Amino acid sequence: MGNLASRIVVAAILLPLALGVLWLGGWYLVGFGVVVSVLALHELWTMARDHRPIVIAGYVGAVAVVLAAEREGPAGMALVLVPALLLTFILAAATSREGASALTAMAVTAFGIVWVGVGLGSVVVLRDGSFDLVLAVLLGTWVADIGAYAVGRLIGRRKLAPAISPGKSVEGFVAGVVAGTAVVWWVLYGQGIVGTWEALVVGLAVAVAGPFGDLLESYVKRDLGVKDSGTLLAGHGGVLDRIDAMLVTAPVALFALWLVGGA
Repeated sequence: MGNLASRIVVAAILLPLALGVLWLGGWYLVGFGVVVSVLALHELWTMARDHRPIVIAGYVGAVAVVLAAEREGPAGMALVLVPALLLTFILAAATSREGASALTAMAVTAFGIVWVGVGLGSVVVLRDGSFDLVLAVLLGTWVADIGAYAVGRLIGRRKLAPAISPGKSVEGFVAGVVAGTAVVWWVLYGQGIVGTWEALVVGLAVAVAGPFGDLLESYVKRDLGVKDSGTLLAGHGGVLDRIDAMLVTAPVALFALWLVGGA
């Protein structure tokens, strides 16, 4: 009950806060995104400390990507990645890395910048499009996850990725895709952002990508030998544990919108 109570308290605080910042958008969201990116990267660097990531380059790179998302959109995010990777190399070359491969350290750092920076930067870009757009993506992500969990517990038999996350089932995945697609379509329908079939494409992309975002973090944690990314959110684990799916669904939604001509 202690763990359950802590989960309820954390959710009751964080959910209104996140929705409020999303509603405000602009630099309020950017500031929130910067804080979240630093916390998420801190968790990743802690888990991957044996690989000696170049933490300063990682923080600077991810924050710069989020800032560029607000100023210049997807193109800005892509362009900022180049100097961020260059900074990663410069600091790696200037620092003694006894006991760790410099290439591995740079790879872990670059992965963190892209994973966290582009993921959160994409949320900023979606919000700059409209509140309804980013709300559709986030609700689709959450509903797909909840639907997959509920159906998986009830009738799940076939394992989706047993070596990475034994609890996920094919039946749950299918249910989550259907539920998530429907929610995104429902939120976007009639809003003038995209047409009917385009909304279905975006919804399908979000609903399919969500479980893989979760599997990606599970794979990273399993490879690094940890259960949760952190303990900051009490019963919810770490920051990465809460945003893992969104770090993938937000960029995928942007790509889907570009593909159908909606962004």
